[in-house]
Amino acid sequence: MSGFKLAIDGPAGSGKSTISALIAKKLGWTHIDTGAMYRAVTLQALELGVDLNDETSYSFLETIHIHYDHDKIFIGDRDVSEAIRSEGVTNNVSLVSSFPYVRKKLVDLQKRAAEKGNIIMDGRDIGTVVIPHADLKIFLTANVEERAKRRYKENVKKGKTAHIDKVIEDIVIRDQKDSTRKESPLRKADDAIVLDTTHLTIEEVVNKIIELASKKEND
Repeated sequence: MSGFKLAIDGPAGSGKSTISALIAKKLGWTHIDTGAMYRAVTLQALELGVDLNDETSYSFLETIHIHYDHDKIFIGDRDVSEAIRSEGVTNNVSLVSSFPYVRKKLVDLQKRAAEKGNIIMDGRDIGTVVIPHADLKIFLTANVEERAKRRYKENVKKGKTAHIDKVIEDIVIRDQKDSTRKESPLRKADDAIVLDTTHLTIEEVVNKIIELASKKEND
């Protein structure tokens, strides 16, 4: 592997994708949002109308082409950056990503993507599974109420309406699913630095991680 590898993991609503994108922009690095890749698979499965509970339904992964271009995610030539944020995808992505076949296919793709250049990759198993030898591993967290508030604001900005209590409930359910699944559960890597972002601004978190990365590069 060449270049600096920065792994950022954390639960739903911890800000990992937003923060990773901002760091990548500031440093001129490549950002890979692995959660968006699982969402793209979920979107494709929903559109094909396959049985989401049957692992063999995902055989389309043999031919599907998921890729990034300037922070937008594509299935083939189609930009699905907005479509993957639908409620249907959000409600089913934990189920889809729990299948060993799906995870193996996407982890292989993610590992290849991380091979060259300065990479910042975020998800739920980056520091433990995808790039376990990353130069720096960060585990972002925040309390459930704060994460729900952030997700609620995102939804309102996108014109989606959901009561804050429902958002909290959804995040609690997602946390439980992500941390208890058999295949690559959400957990902190032993050598990851934990950053509780509950009372920090996005800018403060971005600057802190850049500072840690710079220190690592100069060690």
